Amino acid sequence: MITGVLFDMDGVLLDSEEYITRAGILMFSEKGFKVKEEDFKPFTGMGENRFLGGVAEKYGIPFDLEKDKARAYAIYERITRGKLKPLKGVREFVERCRKRNLKLAVATSADEVKMKINLRETGLREEIFDTLVNGLEVKHKKPHPEIYLLAAKRLGLIPRDCLVVEDAISGMKAAKAAGCKCLALTSSFSAAEFDQADWVIPDLSEAPEDCLNW
Repeated sequence: MITGVLFDMDGVLLDSEEYITRAGILMFSEKGFKVKEEDFKPFTGMGENRFLGGVAEKYGIPFDLEKDKARAYAIYERITRGKLKPLKGVREFVERCRKRNLKLAVATSADEVKMKINLRETGLREEIFDTLVNGLEVKHKKPHPEIYLLAAKRLGLIPRDCLVVEDAISGMKAAKAAGCKCLALTSSFSAAEFDQADWVIPDLSEAPEDCLNW
């Protein structure tokens, strides 16, 4: 029986991929290297260590993890100011969850600084959720299930009684490995790629009743 909903953030609550990609491109440009938007795609949903580090690795770019990531976040905060909005159906879906007295968590591979920027800019107040888990709090990134196991633990719930809302293949795999049910959104990948998801929809405005009633 469902008792909680664990939300990924990027591509689920909002779409920030365009901006973090642009921030990454600008950061590498400042270092004197030209990278392309498509270079970041294979690392979607894996956290900024891999999102940025994977591109640096591809091109053999010297990469100072903390320094370069901090610079990318500074650029990201500047270029997203006043531009981030919740995705279609997010507020209504959260309200549906609340009416069922379900506990809610954000479980994002992003670092805390990016998570806080996103929640602030979208107007999705931190107190809407019962707990927040960011990528710096786990050792193993998605597709490892650690982040969803931790989110469920903080909510005091059993993972098999939780629904994970994801938009990335790595996130779907993490959800299923944790023993959760998975509602996949096709905001980043095609429906055919979500072969392990329990439900696949375009956005949360189309979330079926049975994904919150099992």
